[in-house]
Amino acid sequence: MDERDKLRKFRELDDAFAQALRQLEDPGKAMEIPTGPPVRSLEALEEEDAEKQAQLREEAFKQQFEALLTEYHIASHELRELIETLLASGRWTEEQAPA
Repeated sequence: MDERDKLRKFRELDDAFAQALRQLEDPGKAMEIPTGPPVRSLEALEEEDAEKQAQLREEAFKQQFEALLTEYHIASHELRELIETLLASGRWTEEQAPA
């Protein structure tokens, strides 16, 4: 969620809060009860956005990875064999991330 979306959500909440205060100050007026969906916390919205971003990054990585395998004519099983060979020879450990 970018800053504009956060600001828009804040303004919506601020407007709703101000309206509720005005209704409390005028006891003669009937209360308007909102019937819309429940408001989710900013933390929940940010968490959902982070999950979406992680999914998008993972999908982009998979697409780029598949494109590289295709470009260099490497089958996924051949790549697996190469990784297993590097691990077995000690040239690469599972804790290392490729650069």
